[in-house]
Amino acid sequence: MGTPDNQYSFGYDSDSVASATDSGFDISEKTMAPHRRIMGRVLTILTMVFAATVIIPLIWVLVSVFQKGINSLIFPDIFTKLPPPPGLSEGGFGHAIIGTLMTLGIGTLISVPFGVIAAIYLAEFGRGTRLAYLVKFSCNVLTGVPAILCGLFAYAIVVMPLGSFSAFSGGVALAVLMLPIIIRSTEEALLLVPNELRLAAMGIGATKFETIVQIVLPAALTSIITGIVLSVARAAGEAAPLLFTSFNNNFWATNVWEPVATLPVLIYFFSIIPYKASQSLAWAAALMLLSIVLLFSILARYLSRQKKL
Repeated sequence: MGTPDNQYSFGYDSDSVASATDSGFDISEKTMAPHRRIMGRVLTILTMVFAATVIIPLIWVLVSVFQKGINSLIFPDIFTKLPPPPGLSEGGFGHAIIGTLMTLGIGTLISVPFGVIAAIYLAEFGRGTRLAYLVKFSCNVLTGVPAILCGLFAYAIVVMPLGSFSAFSGGVALAVLMLPIIIRSTEEALLLVPNELRLAAMGIGATKFETIVQIVLPAALTSIITGIVLSVARAAGEAAPLLFTSFNNNFWATNVWEPVATLPVLIYFFSIIPYKASQSLAWAAALMLLSIVLLFSILARYLSRQKKL
């Protein structure tokens, strides 16, 4: 009995199924027992219903944000001007875009080295050890921690000692959110590298360090970058940790040690202001933030497909 290569072979190899078909045996759905055929159709319908419950709300959100935000986003001044005072119009949120890029950049610079090094230890050195188990357990716990607690953590270790809010503290909070995603995705990417590559490199005299740096990491690089991109997309839309760290700034700010405006926090503040112009800017900022997240998600999907090809 061969290896089942066809999902409809029911335990027989493809050659057996082909010969049975050629000899006149009918293996179509009509030959199945009625209760099996009915159950298959019911499960297919349930799968389609559950898939629709996920897709329909997503499409609804996308359409709503696009309809309410596109009218304000089409003006180029919105990317170069500061927000208007309450009750006035003709402003923008260019400073919030810069602040978002600053906090995400700081978070990426902090989380990527720690995450990749931790994943290398888990996949290459610490298999089966207690420390590796503790690191994996901590990653699982950290993945489920509410984002606001990450903000409180960064507030306690960065904001309070420095005595002020800053873009750096916001980057620290986002790094805590990104870290478990980077560790788990990088570990899985390294484990997918065939062990024969490691053995071949060591067989020609390469050290463990040289094997990891020159063989294993390049082979898993695409998957590692995919995990990093997904972690950035995960952190881009968080407002709660930034409220305790970078807070907000109504003016242009490029100093990492000063408070900065970010798109999630700007959306939060402008959505509760009872002025139509500010609410329109909030919808435009929401569309801009959604576009950034979708762009990162599409990029991650593209990189994963390139790896498979």
